[in-house]
Amino acid sequence: MRLLRGAAERPGALVIGGDYRGLGIVRSLGRHGIPVWVLTDEHFIAAMSRYAARHLPWPARSEADQLQHLLRLCAEHRLAGWMLFPTGDEAAVLIARHHKTLAESFRLTTPPWEMMRRAYDKRQTYRLAAELGMPYPWTRYPRSREEVAALDCAFPVILKPAFKSDPNRFTNDKAWLVSSREELLALYDQALSFVDPDVVMIQELIPGGGEEQFSYAALCNDGRVAASLVARRLRQYPLDFGRSSSYVETVELPAVEELSRRLLAAIRFNGLIEVEFKRDPRDGRFKLLDLNARIWGWHTLGARAGVDFPWLLWRMTMGETISEVRARAGVRWVRMVTDLPAVFKAMRRGILSPAAYLRSLRGPIEFAIFSASDPMPGLLEVPILSMLAVKRSLYTSEGRHSPAEQGVRRLKQSG
Repeated sequence: MRLLRGAAERPGALVIGGDYRGLGIVRSLGRHGIPVWVLTDEHFIAAMSRYAARHLPWPARSEADQLQHLLRLCAEHRLAGWMLFPTGDEAAVLIARHHKTLAESFRLTTPPWEMMRRAYDKRQTYRLAAELGMPYPWTRYPRSREEVAALDCAFPVILKPAFKSDPNRFTNDKAWLVSSREELLALYDQALSFVDPDVVMIQELIPGGGEEQFSYAALCNDGRVAASLVARRLRQYPLDFGRSSSYVETVELPAVEELSRRLLAAIRFNGLIEVEFKRDPRDGRFKLLDLNARIWGWHTLGARAGVDFPWLLWRMTMGETISEVRARAGVRWVRMVTDLPAVFKAMRRGILSPAAYLRSLRGPIEFAIFSASDPMPGLLEVPILSMLAVKRSLYTSEGRHSPAEQGVRRLKQSG
């Protein structure tokens, strides 16, 4: 730990990932005078912020190569004692797995692998839920095609990976909707072309859309909650089977808070985490879906509601004692570039009126990208995303619909 003791009194932060999640961290820390460098992947909107002091490429190579890259950066640029902020699962897992090695050079905001794996691997997540007596969706882990064929389940179901082992169509889609046994076998075979059999899960589809999804976001120290909020996903993108939130609002929901606090205390969690639930309209219970043990997409909602998560995490990691703070209810967050397509589709279906949409944009509201004091990311967002869309359409076999999109279409056609 000699390097940390010799670090500057005001160390900086390395943000791994250049998307809007990283942008929120850059702005949060930069506004407090902390030097922030961004390690950019295919996304680089965060590097366009006025608060990003420097940006460097993040190599899309093996975990071992990325580890050595971080250690070289530390040595070459004298970054001992700087704080690491991962924005995605892969970077968070890298830091967790090599926690001891990286802690000799950096201050870490990520828990070690023994704790991280309970959030990263959904098999571990649901095992934890069972141990605590918490409700979660009916889930099976077939070991072979024969087990899938013999499975006794009602349709539709979803096929999903237990964790994101490598970026591919199956892991990027997050889940594939399945409406029949024949389709289940066909998509199971397709999933095995991307991942190993033990990664594939089959899970019930809880009725309802994004409006039935709730999150408890928290900063914890040894399982003690230091900062928190409860949020409801009112709109998502895509509208039918959302991969991300596009419009979120803070709410008061003691049932979700109680379940989450019990879980976090049981595992004595350290750091930032988002606990996702979906309310099942069939029995009214909140069922655990996911644990995201890293920064989440709409984390900047917290600052608008009185809980600046990255800044509080910085202070806690630097050794400060944080008095518990909770976000106020009724504050909203929107990511316009994904919310507008969801809104237009909802209007065409008659489930959202123009007047209701305009009312949803009343303050207090936080925009994911736009900031009057930091305008460049907002000006460049659409051109950057357009370039990414072209690149991805070439990657996905000339723009054909993914299994997830095909499943949604079939479900809609069946009524």
